[in-house]
Amino acid sequence: MAADSALLVSLVEEYVSGLQDSKAKDTATGVKDGQFTILQLVEALGLSLTSSQPHTRARGVQLLSEVLQECYGDLTEREVEVLIAFYENRLKDHYVITPPVLRGLRALTKCTVLPPGSAVSMLRSLFQDVHVQSLMLAERACVYNMLINLMETREAELKGLGADFVFGFVQSMDGERDPRNLLLAFQVASNIVHRGYDLGKFTEELFEVTSCYFPIDFTPPSNDPHGITREELIQTLRDVLTGTPRFAEFLLPLIIEKLDSDVQSAKLDSLQTLTVCVSQYEHKDLAEFLEGLWASLRREVFQTSSEKIESAGLAALTALTSCLSRSVLNSDSEDSLCTFLDLVLKDCKHHLCEPDLKLVWPSAKMLQAACRASNRASHIITAAVMPSLIEQYNSRTQCSHRRTLLEVVQRFVQSVKIQSSDNEESVLLAFRPSLCSMTFSALTENNSSLQITAASVLTSLAQQAGLLLDSDIELAIDHLTRLLLTEEDERVSGAVVNCVGTLAELHPAAFITKLIPRLKQEMFSEPMDQDNNKVVTEQHSHHAVRRRCLSSLAAVSIQPSVVKESTPVLLEVLSSAHTGSVGFSVEEVVFACRSLQRIAEQVQDTEETGRCFHDVVIPRLLSLALQAALQGEGSSGRRSPLLEEVVLSAMVPVISTSCSRLQPTLAGQTASRAVSLFLEGDVSFLPDNSFPSQIQLLKKQQGDSWSQMVCLLMGCVCALPRSVEVPKMDTLLSQLEEMSCTCSHPLSYTSAAKCFAGLLNKRAQGDSLDNLIQRTIKRVWSELDSASSSTRTQAFTLMIWVAKALLLRYHPLSTALTDKLFSLLDDADLGPMAADGFSLLMSDSTDVLNRGCHADVRIMYRQRFFSENSAKLVQGFNAAPQEKKANYLKALSNIVNKLPKQVQVTELPALLSLLLEALSCPDRCVQLSTLSCLEPVLVDPPPALIQQLEALVSRLLALTCSPVMNVRIASLRCIHAVSCFPVHEVLPFRARVLRALARPLDDRKRMVRGEAVRARAEWFLIGSPGGR
Repeated sequence: MAADSALLVSLVEEYVSGLQDSKAKDTATGVKDGQFTILQLVEALGLSLTSSQPHTRARGVQLLSEVLQECYGDLTEREVEVLIAFYENRLKDHYVITPPVLRGLRALTKCTVLPPGSAVSMLRSLFQDVHVQSLMLAERACVYNMLINLMETREAELKGLGADFVFGFVQSMDGERDPRNLLLAFQVASNIVHRGYDLGKFTEELFEVTSCYFPIDFTPPSNDPHGITREELIQTLRDVLTGTPRFAEFLLPLIIEKLDSDVQSAKLDSLQTLTVCVSQYEHKDLAEFLEGLWASLRREVFQTSSEKIESAGLAALTALTSCLSRSVLNSDSEDSLCTFLDLVLKDCKHHLCEPDLKLVWPSAKMLQAACRASNRASHIITAAVMPSLIEQYNSRTQCSHRRTLLEVVQRFVQSVKIQSSDNEESVLLAFRPSLCSMTFSALTENNSSLQITAASVLTSLAQQAGLLLDSDIELAIDHLTRLLLTEEDERVSGAVVNCVGTLAELHPAAFITKLIPRLKQEMFSEPMDQDNNKVVTEQHSHHAVRRRCLSSLAAVSIQPSVVKESTPVLLEVLSSAHTGSVGFSVEEVVFACRSLQRIAEQVQDTEETGRCFHDVVIPRLLSLALQAALQGEGSSGRRSPLLEEVVLSAMVPVISTSCSRLQPTLAGQTASRAVSLFLEGDVSFLPDNSFPSQIQLLKKQQGDSWSQMVCLLMGCVCALPRSVEVPKMDTLLSQLEEMSCTCSHPLSYTSAAKCFAGLLNKRAQGDSLDNLIQRTIKRVWSELDSASSSTRTQAFTLMIWVAKALLLRYHPLSTALTDKLFSLLDDADLGPMAADGFSLLMSDSTDVLNRGCHADVRIMYRQRFFSENSAKLVQGFNAAPQEKKANYLKALSNIVNKLPKQVQVTELPALLSLLLEALSCPDRCVQLSTLSCLEPVLVDPPPALIQQLEALVSRLLALTCSPVMNVRIASLRCIHAVSCFPVHEVLPFRARVLRALARPLDDRKRMVRGEAVRARAEWFLIGSPGGR
C-alpha cells in the first residue's frame, strides 16, 4: 500500500513539476486497475491544487481532468458530487485554470450517476463565471459538448431552468466562428427548438444568434483533415431555423431579403429553407408575408437562368400552397389559400393566352406547382385556367401555338394526377369531353409535333381514373392504329408505341379485341403488286409498317391476358416465315424475336405468364428451329429464314430471358425437357410433332443446320437459377466438350463452348468440378500444342470461355488457363486471337455468364485479374520478338480499357511505357482504346508521364492524321489535355503542336475540326499575355 502511495506521489510530481504528460495515462491506468482511487489522487494533488502559482494549480487540475476522462464510468455519486463542487469553485480561479476545469466538467457530464440538481448547478456556474467566446477553440468545444451531453441525460433538469438556459446558451454561442464548433452549437440549438425548451422572451435572441450565419458561405480547404462540409453546416443550421413556428416572424422576412441577393448559392439555400419551414407552419404564420413571398418566388422563376433555382422556387411554391391548404376555415376567417392563389392567377393566368411568348412556360410551371400542392388547390386552379386553355386551343390555327397549349394542358393533367386518389373524383372530370376532343383532333392533324404531344396527353389522361370512357378508349385505339399503319415519321411512331403500351396496361381487354387482330391482319398481308417503279418503295413501306406492328405488339404485352394473345401472333410470324406462306424477310423475323424478348423482359412475373412461356413460347421456338434444321435445303431450293445464324442468335435471348424468370418448378421442367431433347431426341413436348424418332442434336451430323441448334440449348440451361438442377450433367458436359472441339461450324462450336462454360460456372465446388476442369484443360492443351491440329481454333474458343467461367467465380484453376492465354500471344497463328481473347475475359457477355443468367460473378474480378497479371504482361512484352509485341500491346489495351476509370488513373503510371508503345501500334482498335485509357490520366498527370512528354506528344501528333475519325478525335482530346500540364514543361512544344494542329483544322469531318479548334486555342494561350 505504501508502495502504491509512493508511486502515486511520484506520478503526480513528474506530471506537475516535471511536465511529463505521459504520466497522466499511467495515473489513469493505476486508477482503473485499482492501485489507487480518485480520492487518493486528489489527496496527492493537494499541494499542487493549493499552490500560489496559477500554472502549478492548472497542471494539477489538468492531471485530475485527464484521469477523469478515462475513469468517469467508475465514479460513485458521492465522488461526482464532490468533484463537481470542486470544479465549480475552480471556475472562479485564474483564467489559465479554466481550460482543464472545463475538460473535467465535460468528463463528469458523461457520468450516469450525476446527483439530482448537479446539471443545473454546473450550468449556472458555467454561464456565470465563464465568458465562452474568450476561450480557445478546444475549450469552446468542451462547453458545447457539455451542453449536448446534459441535454441527452438530464433534459428535465435543464428545462427546469426555463428561459435562463436559452439565455446562457445564446451568450455562450454569440460570436462563434469556427465551423467545427458551429456544428456543435447548431446541434444544441436544434435540440432546444425541437425538444420543447422554453424560449421565453429570448426567442428573437436565439434566432438572431443562429440566423446571422444564414445563408452559409463556407468553402473547406482542400486539405481539410476534419471533413467539415458546407452541406453539413447548411443542413444543421436549417434544422434550427425551421424547427419552430415561433421563428416565422423573423425567418420569413430574412428569406425574402436573401432572395434579393445576387449570389446563386444564397438564393438556392433560401428557397430550400423556405420549402422546409412552411411544412412546419400554419397559415396564420404566413398570412402577413404572402405578398412578399409570392413576389420573390415569381421573380426567381420568371427571371432566373438557373434550372436549380427554378426547381427550388417551384418546390417552395408547392410547399407554401400545401401549408395554406391545411387551414381550417371558419365563418369569420379569411381563406388564406384563395387569397394566395388569387395572387398567383392574377400574375400568371394571362400569360397562358400568349403561347408565342417566353413567359407562357414559367407561368404554366408556377400554376402547375401550386396545383400539385393539394386537391383543393387543384380545383381552384383548374377551374380558373382550363376553360381558357381549351378556348385558346380551339381558336388558334397555328400548329406551334396549339402544340404549346396542348403541352401546357398535359402538364396540368400530370400535376392534378398526383393528388387524385382512387376514391376521389378527378378535378378534371368536368373538362373530360373537351380534353378528349382536343386530344383526338390533334391526333388527326398532319403536324408530327402536334401528334407526338397528343399521344403524350392521351397517356396522361388514361392514367387518371374516369377521364377516358370505354368509348374513348376504343376511339383512341382507332386513332393510334391509324398512325401506326400510316405514319412514317419515326418520332411519331415511337410516341404512339409508348402510348399504346401505357393504355394497354390499363385497359387490356380493348386492346385484345381491337388492336391485336388489326395488327395481325396488317402484318400478314402482302404488299400489292403495282407497276415496277413502285415495287421497291412499296416493299420498303410495308417492311416499316411490319416493324411498327411488331414493336406495338411488344409494347402492349405487359398484362398476362395480353401476352397470351400477342405471343401466338409473333410465333405465327416465325412459322409463316419458315413455311413461306407469307413473305417475311430475315430482318422482320429477327425483329419478331426481339419483340418476344422484350415481352419476356417486361411482362409481369406471374405463374400465368411463366406457364405461357414454358408451355407455348419455348416449345414452339424449339419446334420451329428443329423443323428448319430437318428441312435444310428444300426441294424448291428455298432456304428457311430460321436457318440463318442471325435468327437463331435472336432466338437465344428470348429463351434465356424466359428461363431466367421461370418459377423453380417450371424451370426444373424446362431443364429436363431441353436435356432430353438434345441428348435423347425426346420430342414429345414439342408441338407439330412429326419429327423422326432418333434425333441426336449433339452428335456430328451431315450439315451445319443440326449442330447450330446447340445455341438454343445454351439459352435453355444456362439462364436457369443456380438452385435448379440440370439432369444428366456429366453426359451433357461431355458431349458439349466433344462438339466444341470437333465441330467445324463457328456458331456451333462457339455456342457449345459457351454452354459448357455457363454450366461449369454454376457447378458446385468440389473434387468433381476440379477433375472435370483438369480433364478439359488436358484435352484443350493437347490440341493447342499440336501445330498441325485442324481444330486449334475450336480448342482455343473452348479454353477462353472456360477461363472466363472460372475467372468470374475466382476458381483457383483459372490461373492455369490465363497463363496459357498469355503464352499463346507468341503463337504465330493464334496470337491475334489470344490478344482479342482478353477483351472477352474482361467484357460483360450478353447471352451467358452474366448476372441476368444467374451466373456466379464475383465483385471486382477485373481489378483482381489486372493486379495479378499486369506484371506478366510487361515481362512477356519485354521478352517477345518484335513481330509479336503488337499482340501484347493489344492484350494490354483490351485489359486496361475495361477497367473502371478510377482504377485506370491509379494503375496506368506503371504501364506508361507500354501504353506509349501501343500508340505506335498499327492496329486502329489498339490505338483508340489506348487513347481512351490515357485521356483521364492526362487530367492529373503523374511525374512519370511528364518525364516522357517528348514521346507522348510525338505519338499523339502523328495520330491526328489517322485515317480513322475516332482516332483523330481522341488524339486531339489528349493533345488538349496535355496543354494543361505545367507551363514550363509544355512551353517548348508549343510551336511544334500549333504547326501540327493546322492540318486537322481543315479536316473533312466537322467533329474533328471542332476538337482541333479547342485544342489549338488552349495551346495558343500557353506563354501568351493574358494566357497561362
